[in-house]
Amino acid sequence: MDWGTELWDQFEVLERHTQWGLDLLDRYVKFVKERTEVEQAYAKQLRSLVKKYLPKRSAKDEPESKFSQQQSFVQLLQEVNDFAGQRELVAENLTVRVCLELAKYSQEMKQERKMHFQEGRRAQQQLENGFKQLENSKRKFERDCREAEKAAQTAERLDQDINATKADVEKAKQQAHLRSHMAEESKNEYAAQLQRFNRDQAHFYFSQMPQIFDKLQDMDERRTARLGAGYGLLSEAELQVVPIIAKCLEGMKVAADSVDAKNDSQVLVEQHKSGFSRPGDVEFEDFSQPMNRAPSDSSLGAPSDGRPELRGSGRCRAMRWPFSKKNKTVVTEDFSHLPPEQQRKRLQQQLEERNRELQKEVDQRDALKKMKDVYEKTPQMGDPASLEPRITETLSNIERLKLEVQKYEAWLAEAENRVLSNRGDSLGRHARPPDPPASAPPDSSSSSSSQENKESSEETPLEEGQDTPIYTEFDEDFEEPTSPIGQCVAIYQFEGSSEGTISMMEGEGLLVMEEDKGDGWTRVRQKEGGEGYVPTSYLRITLN
Repeated sequence: MDWGTELWDQFEVLERHTQWGLDLLDRYVKFVKERTEVEQAYAKQLRSLVKKYLPKRSAKDEPESKFSQQQSFVQLLQEVNDFAGQRELVAENLTVRVCLELAKYSQEMKQERKMHFQEGRRAQQQLENGFKQLENSKRKFERDCREAEKAAQTAERLDQDINATKADVEKAKQQAHLRSHMAEESKNEYAAQLQRFNRDQAHFYFSQMPQIFDKLQDMDERRTARLGAGYGLLSEAELQVVPIIAKCLEGMKVAADSVDAKNDSQVLVEQHKSGFSRPGDVEFEDFSQPMNRAPSDSSLGAPSDGRPELRGSGRCRAMRWPFSKKNKTVVTEDFSHLPPEQQRKRLQQQLEERNRELQKEVDQRDALKKMKDVYEKTPQMGDPASLEPRITETLSNIERLKLEVQKYEAWLAEAENRVLSNRGDSLGRHARPPDPPASAPPDSSSSSSSQENKESSEETPLEEGQDTPIYTEFDEDFEEPTSPIGQCVAIYQFEGSSEGTISMMEGEGLLVMEEDKGDGWTRVRQKEGGEGYVPTSYLRITLN
């Protein structure tokens, strides 16, 4: 069904309908425009939210960045930021493919509609003009017919009147004949005008206007189809970003699953483990006993410096950690202000950083030397002398970095000795060293020697200002040999001089029999069968 056949007489209806269609197109464009503004505002707020909660400092300087919960939170924020980017992409696609293109299309449709209706109104005006001409010729024919009839009646009356002269009768007949001739001409003109109008009217209703209405129908159908496609673009813009948004959501899920409570606890230990041994028992100082008296008189005895000597004054009175006052820390270049374990880690980091810088400078020196050789062999490529300042600067940097590496290596060796000394003292002060595996008989000589060392250490008072050793012990005795729980490689050499420990060489592969229980020691087994404790920090462990 077409408009030209079925709606041939509904010119005003088609005019209203096509205008409504264009208004609907403009309303949809306006709706999408406001929708893009909502998306852009949403994305902007998400990005501001992410920026607000992202760490201010870089991950390298943030101690909390080592925790899985912090890393997962940062990853979650990054996924939200990527999600905001997808919302911005949706807004951009809607702006380009809907707002701009449909707005341009709407203007084209308005121009086309205007052209068609102008053509229709011109055809209507022409038909109306033809009808006016028909009416004029019709009225003229009617008027001439009345005049001719009136003139004929006058001539007939004069012809019958005996008093009328012959001249009057002839004149009246001539006038009647003239009026009759004029009426005949008007009749012919009216007939011709009527024929012409009927032809124009048939062309108007059966050809001209149906063609215009069909053009309007085609225009409106194209507009409707384009509007429907525009509706589809709204969903297509969302579907295009669905895979990326799904990845963002999957990344959020992965971030949530990456939180590892045990690992975070271990990270906290690694970050803040001092390496100091625990303080020993506070000894009793008996102030109830009288001060030493001189044998010659009853006066109080005093040392040569005139100060009275109290019993137990040589006992250790070192302040314990829970009651110690935190003094202001002076940061030193060798990190000696830090606890031994932390000092070793920081020095290791600085040494690795200096080695990387040194390698970079060495590579740059080699590259400059190669470039200099090329310039010397091919002078047109460049002047070899122009590279001398850079080579000199690079060599200076290499010498400086080598000195720094040596300096940090010396400090690191001292720090490792300090850590080893603290751990060796702590191990030597155990009340009961770890028992060997049940399959091997215990060593009685070592047990008696350990007991003697224990008694002598209890009898000998410590000097003033020295830390009192703490008596600790390994939590469990060696059990019957079981399957290893992992493997490890010794990254440092260790001399197992205390009972319960074993010696190992740098790079030696060992089997992990028991994890570190928080005291800094791991039980391992050598390939030859020897088993004992070694410092955990001296190992690179891989658990099964």
